Amino acid sequence: MSGVTATVCRSCPAGQAGLACDLRIAVAEAGLACVVRETDCMSGCTHPSTVAFRATGKTTYLFGELTVEDIPELVAFLELYTEAPDGNFADARPLGSLREKAIARIPG
Repeated sequence: MSGVTATVCRSCPAGQAGLACDLRIAVAEAGLACVVRETDCMSGCTHPSTVAFRATGKTTYLFGELTVEDIPELVAFLELYTEAPDGNFADARPLGSLREKAIARIPG
């Protein structure tokens, strides 16, 4: 699982409310290896609050319209993302409501 980074927009409402800290705790409690970091404005302002997941050689995902209530699904996504060799999923249904919150999928 090394090499996975989650980047949380700290300019977005959930980012200002501590989404990165809450996600960091949830990832650790799940026993997952992921660096959770923050950055200023990810230009997802039409879909705040945003989080991106990326790893070398894998598809990058940008999710928006997130709240702290989405953390369990973000952790579930991270588990699936880690297991997917190229970061793609044959079936997106396990992503739950995150399927509808995906803003971009960028090939690795």
